[in-house]
Amino acid sequence: MYYGEIKKTDIANGIGVRVSLFVSGCRRHCKNCFNRQTWDFCYGRPFTEQTEQMLLEALKPSYINGLTVLGGEPFEPENQRVLVPFLKRVRASFPEKTIWCFTGATLESDLLQQSANRCEVTDEMLSLIDVLVDGAFIEALKDISLQFRGSSNQRLIDLPATLREGRIVLWCEA
Repeated sequence: MYYGEIKKTDIANGIGVRVSLFVSGCRRHCKNCFNRQTWDFCYGRPFTEQTEQMLLEALKPSYINGLTVLGGEPFEPENQRVLVPFLKRVRASFPEKTIWCFTGATLESDLLQQSANRCEVTDEMLSLIDVLVDGAFIEALKDISLQFRGSSNQRLIDLPATLREGRIVLWCEA
């Protein structure tokens, strides 16, 4: 897996101050995507053990609320297979911090059912995420007033509650 960017103090992609990892690779190609360069699976730098260590160090300060993974597309199968072991390390090292993930996929049709995004580690990856921002960016539904998303079709999903209850539970700030 490659990544396009790492932000060590990001306040735009989730609650509080976060460390954000922008993975590379996306087959969705949403019109007017804000991060087109990350469509290329080889854009940026290789995600290595050193990258993981640097991210874990960046997550240590108490003012960091958690990790956000976005892209590109984290739920491309190639990316999931690399992200799952890393997210498990994050969860084990920082159980009090949240993990957010942005995807162009839709939870019900692309991640919980057979699709191009679903693979042998999808369920495990979903189990490691606190908030899933799902849905493709749709230019016609663009709304700059929305918190943490670009178009009105995208949802902020409380993933643990959704998986526990078997129905979509939207996230709301406590």
